[in-house]
Formats: sequence, structure tokens, C-alpha cells
Amino acid sequence: MSDILSEYQKWKQQGEDLRAQARQAMEARFRELLTEAAHLADEYRADFGGGLKPPPAITAFRYKASAHARKKTAKAKPAGKAPAPVEAPAAKANPKVAGLQKRLAAAKKKLEDAKTAGTATRVLEDRVYEIEDELRLAQA
Repeated sequence: MSDILSEYQKWKQQGEDLRAQARQAMEARFRELLTEAAHLADEYRADFGGGLKPPPAITAFRYKASAHARKKTAKAKPAGKAPAPVEAPAAKANPKVAGLQKRLAAAKKKLEDAKTAGTATRVLEDRVYEIEDELRLAQA
């Protein structure tokens, strides 16, 4: 009977050791994949200017881009803003329209940041839609 118990304890110890090794291997693989995903997100943001949206099944994933990636996007954005000065003379004619355009730009930026962070965007999308409606009415 004692042989059976000692063999069981030996088996149980081996199982715990194997479990610990498997846990460490899975944690290492998880970190490796997250690091790769973060690198891809930085590369995508630098090349295409926007953030990647996680799949719907992932509800909470927070990632802050490195300062280096932010500098790249800051340099890339002024080139994309070149068409904005074309609209500026029309905005100066009506201060209400100019204010709405500023609010719209800020709301769109918040929406993009939320998409990048993977947080809920419905409220922000609704706000952008509302501001766009106000802008259409003000221009009409």
C-alpha cells in the first residue's frame, strides 16, 4: 500500500513540475506574441497613419505606442493636413462654421484614439455624426 502512495506522490510531483514548465512556456509565448503584435501596430501606424483595430472577441487590450512612433506620426500628419488650409478661407467667413470644424476635428481625433486603444466608440461615432449634421445645417 505504501508503494502505491509513494508512486502516486511521485506522479503528482512530476505533474506539478510539468504544469509549471508548461505555464512558463505559455507565458513566454504570450509575451512574445504581444511584443510582435505591438511591433506590427507601431509599424502599421508609421506606414499608414492609423491604428489597427483588434478583433471583436478582444474587448480589453491597452497598448501605448512608444514615443518614437508618435514622433513619426506627428511628422506624417502635417503632410496629410495640406488640404485643410484650402477650407480655412471659407471658415473665416463664418465663425460658427469654423468652430464646428474645430469640434469635428477634435471629435474625429478622439474617435481614432479610441479605435486605436480598442475602447468603445459608439458614443464618439454618434458625436461625430451630430457635429457633421450641425456643420451641414450651418453651411446651408
